[in-house]
Amino acid sequence: MPKKEILQTNEGEKNAQAPAIISVSRSTDIPAYHSDWFMNRLRTGYLAWINPFNRKKSYISFSRTGAIVFWTKNPAPMLKYLDELDSRNLAYYFQYTLNDYDAEKLEPNVPNLERRLATFKELSTRIGADRIVWRFDPIILGNGLTVSLIIKRFEKLAKQLQGHTKKVVISFVDIADYRKVQNTLKCSELSDLRAPSIDEEVTFAIELSKIAKKYGLAIATCCEKRDLTKYGVSKNKCIDDELLFKLCTPKNEKLTDFLRQYQTQHSLLPMPNLKMVPKDKGQREECGCVISKDIGMYDTCGHLCVYCYANTSDRVVTKNLKLKDNNAETIIPI
Repeated sequence: MPKKEILQTNEGEKNAQAPAIISVSRSTDIPAYHSDWFMNRLRTGYLAWINPFNRKKSYISFSRTGAIVFWTKNPAPMLKYLDELDSRNLAYYFQYTLNDYDAEKLEPNVPNLERRLATFKELSTRIGADRIVWRFDPIILGNGLTVSLIIKRFEKLAKQLQGHTKKVVISFVDIADYRKVQNTLKCSELSDLRAPSIDEEVTFAIELSKIAKKYGLAIATCCEKRDLTKYGVSKNKCIDDELLFKLCTPKNEKLTDFLRQYQTQHSLLPMPNLKMVPKDKGQREECGCVISKDIGMYDTCGHLCVYCYANTSDRVVTKNLKLKDNNAETIIPI
């Protein structure tokens, strides 16, 4: 569990969580739409987070933060801040979702594929292939998208990304469990989009694992109920303690102090008899992520992907983004 502290804010003293690992973010694309806000909050030393279920405000302090995991479809706005992140001795890596749904317009506001590939390569050159995880997800079928077409697109991307990443993560679209996704599809011309069947999932696992191996990529699934390990696809930890152990340097005292709880020696390298960091109990049962604090806010991502579980509607997102204030405690002032 994150440690607690008393935080001095503009409104006086507040109780705050002080997590070692920050997730930026499952709920919205902060690098693409809120990078300036995030960096302002990092410099200030804290932010406020709104619980999406009860709307209560709580405070997050960066005083003990040693690691940041970015989730994004467009990290280009964050590139100008990489040197500053490095100067803070933070361990960080990017999970970069890179699909090829341009023709189908499933991700209407992401940059075109050529620009996203160029950004991927630039980011990899800046921070290294170990610190950029390619996410090819969600895999979705229907409206002209077939198993064979998705496989062909995957291999085309894998070939272009060879040497720029060491891992690819896949998942299958989840429509049945998210009413927001169902409503979005009903209001669009894409009502025939669907999740793969069990047999199709197996086909994807077999074929994509072959392609990944061909291009030197480890491959894993994100939060899937079906175990595909026997087909060559492992289970992923998106907030990955093993990767953070590798990225942690002696100068990163905050992450070092946190990780020392889970090893038997006081030297980070090497790390024999390593004990894994506990799983994040706030995530779904199938999720392998370790404990962290996500700082995102629903209905604030302008990509407007048709399969997104985090947006209620295009109208709500558009309204919220007009309220942006990069100096506010929360992503959208409330």
